[in-house]
Amino acid sequence: MTARFLQIGPHRLEYAWQGEPGPRALVLLHEGLGCVGLWRDFPRKLADATGLPVFAYSRANYGRSLPTAPLPRPVRYMHDEALLLPEVLSAAGISEAVLFGHSDGASIAILHAAAHAVRGLVLEAPHVFAEDLSLASIAKAREAYELGDLRKRLSRWHEHVDAAFWGWNGPWLHPGFRGWNLTGCLPSIRAPALLVQGEADEYGTLAQVEAVRRGLRGRVETLALPGVGHAPHRDREAEVLEATARFVRSLA
Repeated sequence: MTARFLQIGPHRLEYAWQGEPGPRALVLLHEGLGCVGLWRDFPRKLADATGLPVFAYSRANYGRSLPTAPLPRPVRYMHDEALLLPEVLSAAGISEAVLFGHSDGASIAILHAAAHAVRGLVLEAPHVFAEDLSLASIAKAREAYELGDLRKRLSRWHEHVDAAFWGWNGPWLHPGFRGWNLTGCLPSIRAPALLVQGEADEYGTLAQVEAVRRGLRGRVETLALPGVGHAPHRDREAEVLEATARFVRSLA
């Protein structure tokens, strides 16, 4: 994937296509510390498996995108990202999106789909409320960033690594985040959804998936993977690709 840039207001956002760009596409929404590069070769394999072009972009502060989301970011930062997503899709020429969101990206996909039509949702390790497990793991990530080698490892992928890390970690560990909750958005979504969750996810439990399943009004499929952590698309790639391809074919 060759990265290019979109200019949307003050934001210069890194993006890349896999496959021939078109109005109907799979759109990848990365996790809280992700970016275009951290999807690695998954977009190519996803395009091959589904027959759809795949569009990925790095949100402001991430990857090679400019650090135009000022710190400290608010507790509702994912709502802000969801408000920007229609402009990103329009600039990319995408009018029929299947959103594939991972972690924070899944939450952003939920917020977008509650207000805008999408063809389908693939929600990997979604968050719709704050769990003690999530907050404890994010606190450990802060310690690893300040005292360990996490900053060095992330700097390989993010040009503005402090903006990327603190823009994610700060809001989650703010006392106000304990009241963050997206379950009220779910009944507004009519699009079919595939929910993907690792049963050993250190950032969330199956309670997240169950809350999403109960709240959605469209068709819901679930792929729960025993022994898998926070990134099923990396840890059990073949199964995630197969389930996603089958789900996308069902949308035709």
